[in-house]
Amino acid sequence: MNSDQKITVILAEDHLIVREGLLRILEANEKIEVIGEAATGREALEMTLELKPDVILMDIAMPELNGVEATRQIRAASPETKVIVLSAHSDDVYVERMMELGASGYLIKQTSAQHLAEAILEVYKGNTFFSPLVSKTIARQNLNSLDRLGRKKTKKVELTTREMEVLQLVAEGAANKQIAGILEISIKTVEKHRDRLMQKLDIHETASLTRYAIESGVIESSVQPTHSVDSSKDQGTG
Repeated sequence: MNSDQKITVILAEDHLIVREGLLRILEANEKIEVIGEAATGREALEMTLELKPDVILMDIAMPELNGVEATRQIRAASPETKVIVLSAHSDDVYVERMMELGASGYLIKQTSAQHLAEAILEVYKGNTFFSPLVSKTIARQNLNSLDRLGRKKTKKVELTTREMEVLQLVAEGAANKQIAGILEISIKTVEKHRDRLMQKLDIHETASLTRYAIESGVIESSVQPTHSVDSSKDQGTG
């Protein structure tokens, strides 16, 4: 990076007050330029594809498309963009999934402004950067990923990108018609995706799907439904 070139960054964070704080921190660094702000995972994906930032700071718990699935799609469509997770969560399930998807850094939100800027500079260079607590989680996961013979344990059920999107929207309280509108697909296609993910997970009730989404880190347990549902209209059992 020459002296005139700045590292371009997108902030993906659904809480405005947090986003404004991050913006002020990064604007104080002459090597960094914030070129976009996203309040949902879907906005983050669309903005990344349009602006091609060097780095995206990604929260995990965001509406419509969570940070995990947004990261998966961003890494597939724009592999040159580095992802740094900035989350309140350091739980094993979140750290493991984000590392699997190719995140270059993982910071908890108690991170100092100095470490935040340092993380951006390091991942831009091609390095990784983790909060100390996250580093311990990664080390423990590496140990736990092996069975007694030192072999990699069998991986969990893998859902497709679309199945993950449908799962999150179902867990957020969206009906099939709403999901179809958000994802710009037909209701029949939504029903097919619901059928497939239920078959894969051996889950056959919406309430159980929601519990699975919480337990697997797709949504937070504290998240309230973000989509109003009219029970007299299409719910779709898939």
